[in-house]
Amino acid sequence: MTSILSGNAMQSIASQHQLVRPGARFGTLIVLVGLLAGCAGLVDKPVTRTLYDFGPDVPAATASAAQGSQAAVVLADIDAAGALDGTAVLYRLAYADANQLRPYAQARWSASPPQLVRQRLRELLGRERPVLDLDESAALAREGGVQPRVLRLELEEFSQVFESTTQSVGLLRLRATLMQNTPAGEKLVGQRTITMRAPAATADAPGGVRALGEATNAAAADLGRWLRETR
Repeated sequence: MTSILSGNAMQSIASQHQLVRPGARFGTLIVLVGLLAGCAGLVDKPVTRTLYDFGPDVPAATASAAQGSQAAVVLADIDAAGALDGTAVLYRLAYADANQLRPYAQARWSASPPQLVRQRLRELLGRERPVLDLDESAALAREGGVQPRVLRLELEEFSQVFESTTQSVGLLRLRATLMQNTPAGEKLVGQRTITMRAPAATADAPGGVRALGEATNAAAADLGRWLRETR
């Protein structure tokens, strides 16, 4: 519906207005104004974007059997560059141009992917060991306590990848670096790249969001195993 009436339509309404009784003209004008306002409201109505996160439930299957028995680790803020540091839900059309990142028009993350991934990793890793922030580690150092290792992560890929028009996966790639605090500074303990793919149930933004959440859960489980095995 448009809020602009053609010239012929206005002339027709005016002619009909002249034929009605004087007492009814005011009511006719009210109806006309209401129609114009209603049409304008439909045209100007804003489109609402949908916000996504990983949901409130964390799968119990990813937790270690030895809960809370592992050494503490410091989880630094996750680094990311470019579009991954924003809130757009991104996808790639691997069958057309895999090098192009595209944002869904009306889908957004509730926070940046590095923040969401860190929150989920902290939840899952925290089931088997204390997970500290950098400022908490600094407080331990001032008190002369044992310095835990520092886990630094870089989010290199976080997108829904379409292998065809109907098949897609949630793809996550993390570069993990484990450091040990020493009197001389941080010392490299180990480094690895974690790549996880989870199939998307639907070829749209909700399907991609769920798949990326599952890929993040799998990455947390893999990180937990690596931390336990790294001496």
